[in-house]
Amino acid sequence: MTYNLEQIRRDFPAVSQLIHGDKPLVYLDNAATTFKPTQVIEVLSEHYRMETSNIHRGVHLLSEQATVKYEAVRDKVKTFIGCDDGGEIIFTSGTTEAINLVANCFGNSFISHGDEILITEMEHHSNIVPWQMFCERTGAILKVAPIDDNGDVIIEAYEKLLTDKTRLVSIVYVSNSLGTINPVKGMIDAAHSKNIPVMLDAAQAVATVPIDVVELDCEFLAFSAHKLFGPTGVGCLFGKKEILDRLTPYQGGGDMILNVTFDKTTYNKSPAKFEAGTPHIAGVIGMGAAIDYVTSIGIDNIAMYENELLVYATESLKAIDGIRLIGTAKKKCAIVSFLIDDVHPHDIGSILDSQGVAIRAGHHCTQPVMQHFKVPATGRASFSIYNTKADVDALAAAILKVKEVFV
Repeated sequence: MTYNLEQIRRDFPAVSQLIHGDKPLVYLDNAATTFKPTQVIEVLSEHYRMETSNIHRGVHLLSEQATVKYEAVRDKVKTFIGCDDGGEIIFTSGTTEAINLVANCFGNSFISHGDEILITEMEHHSNIVPWQMFCERTGAILKVAPIDDNGDVIIEAYEKLLTDKTRLVSIVYVSNSLGTINPVKGMIDAAHSKNIPVMLDAAQAVATVPIDVVELDCEFLAFSAHKLFGPTGVGCLFGKKEILDRLTPYQGGGDMILNVTFDKTTYNKSPAKFEAGTPHIAGVIGMGAAIDYVTSIGIDNIAMYENELLVYATESLKAIDGIRLIGTAKKKCAIVSFLIDDVHPHDIGSILDSQGVAIRAGHHCTQPVMQHFKVPATGRASFSIYNTKADVDALAAAILKVKEVFV
């Protein structure tokens, strides 16, 4: 299929707005969250307008319709990530809850005092803090594979940290602050050679990298809908069925039960036993619409187009005196983190915003990455399917404005 940029931009109402009076918006904060296409907005609106009902419990028409639409998304996710069994797809509030679910359910079952969990230095806080909390509670030990100054995991060091004490590897697929696309298949294979299961944080990967959990052979994989042009507050956890069947849930209530007495509760089977309470029904249905939208464009087409933007943006920023790029891995997604001489990133972000250019300035929930590069924060421009080379030019022009003010 030909990449129809003009049509894609028409699908996203937010990209054509003016801010600060007369400034065309250039939205380059897609690593934080993506805009939503009309196709997703209309599905959400229709659900709340005409189809609102709880699922699984009702025998009336609206409940039955909502249940069918909700469960149909499980099949869409299954196809989207190459999964074999819809029972391996658990709906969560997002990647963060999914990782916490694994930390509690898998951790409580298979990891104990003195055992080790291995992560990398580039992890998002959501893939650090749950493991720290678990280790503080149980006496397990958190190990960290280092990165180099390009922003790549040092694979030799990673492999040395895989020992007979390692009970789980939990790693990010794509770094949200550096853009690095990790060689996760090789990292999974290395872990599996020592019979170590692997959890993948695919939050930043899901909208730009083709994912096939069977080919990757990971035990767990998590992503959030809001980085896939879908609603906030909803996401997925994939888990291999043979593992999920052995886990005890850590939240109780709602559809996660088969039978309750005051003496004993019998749990439902997966995925229901991990989906306590009334879920984000509209969010799940909206996530399904987002998956349909991405599928209609083609994830390979998205990856190719965004790589063009990455190359153009990298060369454009390199051409500006005083720019330092943070994260120069050979294999990256469309994220460019940078510094300008001695200007604080928050000042960069404020000046760019005054010019209509929206970037992220801060530590991007990856403070250990900032500590590695000995910086307090960076500016981060992250690109998506509706961005253009003209957006890159606007970014470069706004950076020159920063230099006029501060340098």
